[in-house]
Order: sequence, then C-alpha cells, then structure tokens
Amino acid sequence: MAKRTFPLSNVYRLLEPGPVVLVTTAHKGRANIMTQSWHTMMEFVPPLVGCVISGRNYSFDALVATKQCVISIPTVELAKQVVGIGNCSGKKVDKFKKFKLTPLPASEVAPPLIAECYANLECRVADSRLVNKYNFFVLEVVKAWIDPAMKNPRTLHHQGNGVFMVGGETIKLPSKMK
Repeated sequence: MAKRTFPLSNVYRLLEPGPVVLVTTAHKGRANIMTQSWHTMMEFVPPLVGCVISGRNYSFDALVATKQCVISIPTVELAKQVVGIGNCSGKKVDKFKKFKLTPLPASEVAPPLIAECYANLECRVADSRLVNKYNFFVLEVVKAWIDPAMKNPRTLHHQGNGVFMVGGETIKLPSKMK
C-alpha cells in the first residue's frame, strides 16, 4: 500500500480523540461559554484533564483569575450552538442568551453547568506551570454530572476546518484492564 506525506499542520486532525466540549467560566459576575476540542485525560483518580486555551480567548483570563471552570459535553443535537459559540467572543456576547442555553448552579465551583449538555464536569486548576509557555492547564474534576435520560449520547469530534465526526456506534471487546 502506497503512503503519502501528510501536512504537519494537520496532524492534530488524526489524533483528536475526545469530544468537543463547552467550557464555562465565571468572572466579575459574568458567565461565559467557549467551545474547545484540545483536551486530554491525564489521570483517572483523581480525574485530571489537560487542556489548551488560547491566551486570546476571553475565557483564558477568567480561568487564570478564578482557577475554576466547568467542562460540559454536548451531543450532536447542539452542533449548531457549539459552532456558533466557537465563532463569537464572550467579550461582546452573552452566549447563554444568544444560543438559548440554560445555566445551572454548580455545587463545587462558581461557573455554571449547561442544562442541555449530556455531562458536566466541575473543575479546578490543579497545575498552571505550563500556562505561560503553552497555554496548557491541568484541571482536576471535583464533581461530575450526567443526564441519565440521555441514552447512547452521540458526541461531536472536531477534525478541523469545520469538519466534525459524530460518535455513534460502540463495541465491547474483551479486556483484562479493570
């Protein structure tokens, strides 16, 4: 089978496994939502999530200042809102109102959960040593919520340039891992 070179600027499209998420922050009495796809699980217990948030994003300053956020996992039914949220700035727009999403109070952090999302993960910054160099935050999930009414949620997976894959079929194979 013949192989061809692949542009280095597109490598992330091959590796991005996780779902697109919505990250909420709250600072100076104002909640915001941003769309994010650059995150990775780092540890299981306690659950640690690494994520990159650009210093140009309105949410970056809020996360640096408060050290709290919520990672909300939307399903394909929210695809248009997810893209819309990613294409505007919270500096100028109340994204909860504009995209008709419902904020719910979190129990451990100030930023709100998003009612319409399948899952919500309340997070605190556990390590910020890589923020200045790489905009990389290590978040500890301190409370997790799911909507038990959503059976087999189909999540969005960003592949770059407005292209998304939708998670769907699941298979179970034998595993000795517990």
